[in-house]
Amino acid sequence: MSGHRYPRIKIDEAFVKAMPKADLHCHLDGSLRIETILELARDQGVELPSTDPVKLKKAMGAGKICDDLVDYLKAFDITCKVLQTRSALERAAFELAEDSAAENVRYLEVRYAPMLHTVKGLRLDRVVQAVLDGLHRAERTYDIKTGLIICGIRNMDPEISLRMAEVAIAFKNRGVVGFDLAGAEVDNPAKHHRAAFYLIRNNNINVTIHAGEAYGPESISQAIHYCGAHRIGHGTRLRENGDLLNYVNDHRIPVEACLRSNIQTRSAKSMNSHPFKFYLDLGLRVTLNTDNRLITDTTVSAEYLLAQTQWDLQAEEMGWIMENGFQSAFLPFRDKLQLTSRVRREYGELVERYAQEQGLRSEQRREADPATSPKPAAPPA
Repeated sequence: MSGHRYPRIKIDEAFVKAMPKADLHCHLDGSLRIETILELARDQGVELPSTDPVKLKKAMGAGKICDDLVDYLKAFDITCKVLQTRSALERAAFELAEDSAAENVRYLEVRYAPMLHTVKGLRLDRVVQAVLDGLHRAERTYDIKTGLIICGIRNMDPEISLRMAEVAIAFKNRGVVGFDLAGAEVDNPAKHHRAAFYLIRNNNINVTIHAGEAYGPESISQAIHYCGAHRIGHGTRLRENGDLLNYVNDHRIPVEACLRSNIQTRSAKSMNSHPFKFYLDLGLRVTLNTDNRLITDTTVSAEYLLAQTQWDLQAEEMGWIMENGFQSAFLPFRDKLQLTSRVRREYGELVERYAQEQGLRSEQRREADPATSPKPAAPPA
């Protein structure tokens, strides 16, 4: 990983927001607008810890350091209460895509566990269709493409995960692009749910699994070798097993990093000790994602800016991370190729504009043009 396709420019918040970005790891029920929760609760007669936006956000622990992952997940008890109707689910999905599009997210994969939204008797097919309706409405309104990932839950009966796998299969080619296993990681190994993943893989559906967040690399190994994960959610503890680390790298298995969330759940002690830059330097296909826009109090742009300021990332490295996101998308190959080519071109134009505004010499700017400079090392494929 050497050479520079792009000149060294000063990167600011506006630059990061203007970058075309992907968000591959984003939970629907952790990314609602606080005002929407209040409105839905009022309309549905749902009792909340507070009706004051600031106090409610505090009660949900938005952005605060939690005791652990289980403590972090408690906030979902609040959000799921107001997501038990078709209209609420459709609205939440639309607004999530709308908020993402506002910060130039071009591709968004939304994940959630449909069985958590059947408390009031809503059928599973309607739970899924409502979210897809919201996402598709956003696609018609904004310059964003979306996909839906269905989740099983580690700490629930594996039979429930099998049912969720059946739902994912029913909606394949209708907006569902993948299957996931989320929830409390400790004492809930992925291998217990392998029947669901056997069914998913035999129906040629993409797999991503939360692993290596609250438990060690053994969890990642199970996700890959028992369940056939094509991507790893978080993977913070992958560095603890060098052999597995090299396997993930050699097989180009993407890692869905969520920086602020990892600090919040104590998956990483601090940004200084977070393995993201180590993974990037090794050439792993690392991506940057939100996890939960509300509960973690973040955006995709905020995650990129945090990484840039923490490790003094240059335009070249920011471009690698950006492309990793699009190259790791659960999209058909030709769609992915077309989208990646588009955002690569737009990113190059953005860097060139910043270079001009910052008065960089023409010979520095020519480094961004492969036609006028020696071909540098390409970003990891």
